[in-house]
Amino acid sequence: MDLAAISTEYVKVTVVTRAGGAQVQLAVPPQFAFLLTDTSPEEDDWLVGEWIAPHGRILVGPNGGVTTLEPGEYTLWIKFAGGFETPVYRAGTLKVY
Repeated sequence: MDLAAISTEYVKVTVVTRAGGAQVQLAVPPQFAFLLTDTSPEEDDWLVGEWIAPHGRILVGPNGGVTTLEPGEYTLWIKFAGGFETPVYRAGTLKVY
């Protein structure tokens, strides 16, 4: 995904969770991390998003976003609670220009 640094918009990640073949509804909001390096996120890197099934999303940008990103190429991470598990996924790359 490409995003202008002066734009405010949702960054979305599709998340489908299943247990025993049935889809699981996730109640705890997902968390996102945007890293300029290829390292794993640390506790302070996580930002709270929201669920709009089947997407986790977070508003990014200077006009009311949860965070504003400077130009660069970010690794996008998502984590969420699902039952006894807390999956953490590298969800792609976000290029901010």
